[in-house]
Amino acid sequence: MTTTATTPKAHRPTEATPAPRPRALNYSRTTATAARVLRQLGHDPRTIALLLLIPCVMLFLLRYVFDGSPRVFDSIGASLLGVFPLITMFLVTSIATLRERTSGTLERLLAMPLGKGDLIAGYALAFGTLAIIQSALATGLAVWFLDLDVTGSPWLLLLVALLDALLGTALGLFVSAFASSEFQAVQFMPAVIFPQLLLCGLFTARADMHPALEAISDVLPMSYAVDGMNEVLLHTDMTATFIRDVAIVAGCALLVLTLGAATLKRRTR
Repeated sequence: MTTTATTPKAHRPTEATPAPRPRALNYSRTTATAARVLRQLGHDPRTIALLLLIPCVMLFLLRYVFDGSPRVFDSIGASLLGVFPLITMFLVTSIATLRERTSGTLERLLAMPLGKGDLIAGYALAFGTLAIIQSALATGLAVWFLDLDVTGSPWLLLLVALLDALLGTALGLFVSAFASSEFQAVQFMPAVIFPQLLLCGLFTARADMHPALEAISDVLPMSYAVDGMNEVLLHTDMTATFIRDVAIVAGCALLVLTLGAATLKRRTR
């Protein structure tokens, strides 16, 4: 009887299974990112002072610039109540995010199981928390201490101011991806914010502008922020125009945050 030797099968090396990519959004990773950003901001009291106090100081100065003409303050104070938080949140967010990217912190974070959506949402949540405090302080100061006369509810003013601050946060996160230094981040302010400031209807009615400029203003989110504030200034109840303006500002903030997550690079160099 003959026996047939069995030849063992050649051992094939097992291919490494690639690590699963993190999902777009995860609650624990997002809140952990937000908590880290808030802890870092807590060690920088000057940044906290800039975020919370500058809009209040600007409104205080504006009130007494027009001390002899209180109606002028009433007509533009509500609009600026939304403009000031947008500008300060844009400036601080863009510089703070760029600082983490240029220092390598952002690259180390993205090397971990952390999705781009988690990172952007975490930053938005952290700065959005500060935006709530900032908007509440500015609105309370304007309405109850500086006697800003509004026909509608002050809570609607607070809502628009908060959405404007969140829009500034989203714009700051977005433009930080295109700057390579803090100086460039500051230069984005006249490029992104100032045209909106000139065309939003703050200085003159948008209908009185050149048709080309009016058409441009119709696609700028700050125009709808100012329109929303004016609706609260003139109407006792929430109007359909106010709801439209609020929805547009909120939608623009969400769109810019999505674009910020899409354009975020995993490597800084």
